[in-house]
Amino acid sequence: RVLVFVTMTRMLDIIEDYCLYRGHKHCRLDGSTSTEEREEMMAAFNAPESDHFLFMLSTRAGGLGINLYTADTVILYDSDWNPQADLQAQDRAHRIGQTRPVSIYRFCMESTLEEKILER
Repeated sequence: RVLVFVTMTRMLDIIEDYCLYRGHKHCRLDGSTSTEEREEMMAAFNAPESDHFLFMLSTRAGGLGINLYTADTVILYDSDWNPQADLQAQDRAHRIGQTRPVSIYRFCMESTLEEKILER
């Protein structure tokens, strides 16, 4: 199962539109998601036979209080300017109950300011 972290909710909209177009079962969490909805989505995603393979999260909204231990892949679609926010996002899959190695991918465009920041 895959977690995709994005800093801008507009990009979440685009990724979600693609998932809907392709018929992929997914969950989406951003700053407008209520506490009850968060709990329901976490339970649906973490369920043993869940058909939700993708959980899209706003980096800031999904950084705290979220346990998605059934995910084994984390994608940082774009980096937050605060490196701690990205580290917290990665930790969503490194939780008690995780039984598999977790792969983390960070997307970065070549020849950009983001690339220079990540090199440091």
